[in-house]
Amino acid sequence: MSSSGLKFTLLMPLMVACLMAASASNFHNDFDITWGDGRGKIVNNREVLTLSLDKASGSGFQSKNEYLFGKIDMQLKLVPGNSAGTVTAYYLSSKGSTWDEIDFEFLGNLSGDPYILHTNVFSQGKGNREQQFYLWFDPTADFHTYSILWNPQRIIFSVDGTPIREFKNMESLGVPFPKNQPMRIYSSLWNADDWATRGGMVKTDWTQAPFTASYRNFNADACVWSNGASSCKSNTSPSSASINRAWFSQEMDSAKQQRLQWVQKNYMIYNYCNDAKRFPQGLPPECNMS
Repeated sequence: MSSSGLKFTLLMPLMVACLMAASASNFHNDFDITWGDGRGKIVNNREVLTLSLDKASGSGFQSKNEYLFGKIDMQLKLVPGNSAGTVTAYYLSSKGSTWDEIDFEFLGNLSGDPYILHTNVFSQGKGNREQQFYLWFDPTADFHTYSILWNPQRIIFSVDGTPIREFKNMESLGVPFPKNQPMRIYSSLWNADDWATRGGMVKTDWTQAPFTASYRNFNADACVWSNGASSCKSNTSPSSASINRAWFSQEMDSAKQQRLQWVQKNYMIYNYCNDAKRFPQGLPPECNMS
């Protein structure tokens, strides 16, 4: 082997390591801790973010960027032990009185009882589209990936790659769909013991504080909104043009549909579309679609 070839062979592992380091999420680059007076922290070489809650305050962060469509992934490890009364919220939201929002909320519970994963979709300021689930694993024992795929046709909520909910664009039925307002990513850990656990019957046990949730491996394959324009329509940014945007027209194949049905059959505990008492004038129009 030539000396130049030997040098290349020796350098390859170093090059790969550098590329991997560059691709790891750096929370300082992507997020601002916005409240909590030091209870939100970026640690482990900027690769992990933690939020804490005590009796005085919770904490939260938001993304530096706004997005208009994309596939957003984040790994979370939730508050362990007796987390009753606490809520860890992770969501996309725009601003204003007719805001759009795509929600994951994790409702804490007593030790040994399962977390409830609460999902909702707001469009033009209107929500009331709750679906709730148990998880098929302990979300406090390790990190798990929670994903939102948002394109002009649908919103898909996924957990570790398994879809749990799909909200389709049904504007043809008069149902507003989030498609015009760029949204930031937000997350917060806060006390909601007036409603979060068993309708507020179980209160937060402050002797267990501080409560801590952890985040890592953020990834956004998404259209960044800046100065009134989307990076997906930019002709001046070669790097943005090369990003894989298969998600922009993605839909679920038959295998994903089967996984979705499995989750909804075995782990869904509330679906607004089945709550006729809540809608005495009739279920929302999207509920009548298969």
